[in-house]
Amino acid sequence: MRKVDKFENTNDENFKRVVGVKRATFEVMVIEYKKSEEKRKEKHKIGGRKPKLCEEDRVLFMLEYYREYRTLYHMGLDYGISEGQASKVVRDVESVLIKSGKFSLPSKRVLYEADSPIEFVLIDATESPIQRPKKSKGDTIQGRRSNIP
Repeated sequence: MRKVDKFENTNDENFKRVVGVKRATFEVMVIEYKKSEEKRKEKHKIGGRKPKLCEEDRVLFMLEYYREYRTLYHMGLDYGISEGQASKVVRDVESVLIKSGKFSLPSKRVLYEADSPIEFVLIDATESPIQRPKKSKGDTIQGRRSNIP
C-alpha cells in the first residue's frame, strides 16, 4: 500500500501540517524526482530488484523525516524498509532535489535585508565546573607485583 494514498482526502492545510510543504510543491518535487529516476533507468538498463517504495513515497519519506525528526530506524519500520535503506532514500531524494535547483532556502543575506525585524536568541554555552570526587591513595587499590599470580 502506498503511503501517499492516505493523504488523498486530506485538505491542503492538513497536508502541509503533516508533510511541511504545500501539496503543489510536493507534486513538483515528485515530478523532478521521477525525471531523475527515468534518466537513471535509461543509463542503467540492467535489471534489478524493484524498489519497495514508489517515487511519491520516497519523497514523502524524506519530507516526513525532516518534518518529524524521528530516527531512520523508526521511520523505516513505518514504511517497511531497513534503516540503511531509509538513509539511502533520504540522501538520494535530497540530492536530486538540490541538483534540480528549484528547491532551496533563501540565503542569510536575503533574511538580513528583509523588512521584518529579526530577533536573535543568544545561549550561554560556556563551560561550568563539575564537582568530582577527589582522588586519594586510600581510594585506589595498590597491588604489589609479587602478589599477582
